[in-house]
Amino acid sequence: MGIANLLSDFRRWLDGEEAATYVPEAPKPRRELEEFLVSIAREIEVVMQREMFTPPGGPTYIPREYLVFLSREDDAQWQGDKREGLQRGLFHVLSERAKELVGEMDVQTKTFAVELRVDGTLEKSKFRVQPVWDSSSPKTEVRPRKRIEAPPMPATHEPAETVVDDNEATIVRPRAPLFSLEFSLSNAATQTAKFYAPKITIGRGSKDFPVDLRLDGDLEISRKQATLARQDDGTFTLTCEGRNPLEIGGQEVIQGESQTVAAGQAFKIGNYELKIV
Repeated sequence: MGIANLLSDFRRWLDGEEAATYVPEAPKPRRELEEFLVSIAREIEVVMQREMFTPPGGPTYIPREYLVFLSREDDAQWQGDKREGLQRGLFHVLSERAKELVGEMDVQTKTFAVELRVDGTLEKSKFRVQPVWDSSSPKTEVRPRKRIEAPPMPATHEPAETVVDDNEATIVRPRAPLFSLEFSLSNAATQTAKFYAPKITIGRGSKDFPVDLRLDGDLEISRKQATLARQDDGTFTLTCEGRNPLEIGGQEVIQGESQTVAAGQAFKIGNYELKIV
């Protein structure tokens, strides 16, 4: 079966039709992985149609990037060449679908990207699709590693200290933070950020991906690289969410995995070194 026939069948599956390619023997049922792939493509198309818009007198805009979050079990099935094939297949077919959806209208978005990620809260065979409009935020660079000496942006996490009343400002007693993080990039000065929630997100961040602690200047750090959660016993759980691993005590923690971190113990995210204080 040629590649043109495969793509034709795939488009038919997206439309809910049966594959029309002639097979001398009885047609084979779709395999489980093929069904899953078709389901993802349909959901991306739904998101694409929902998000697309055409301003008066202007071209049609479509999100240029689609993040597909899989469960850990499903993510384990899509690795290596199979993962690359899935992303390329979705990219090719959805590019063609975008042309069909807009018809003769001019399309501003010329390129698309589909990226698979892990969401540990999802059950097997479940997934979610998130569009990304922020074209200014660069994609995460994957190893080999290299030093980047850009200075970090100052973190601001202090709560407001006053509440304005009708007559005068009410004095509010400052809350004590649940924990603080010291962090530094390369030879830059160490900074401290205070946190008042038991669970925070850490990463490079962007307009579409706000994080509690933003680590700028290192493209090996994902927009959402890690979550840090304080447990009832005073220990912390660090979970890797990004494509590049974290490092605790010289050991790597890969995407989707978690490790316990104690107060005072240092860990690395990209070229940053952090410590809970």
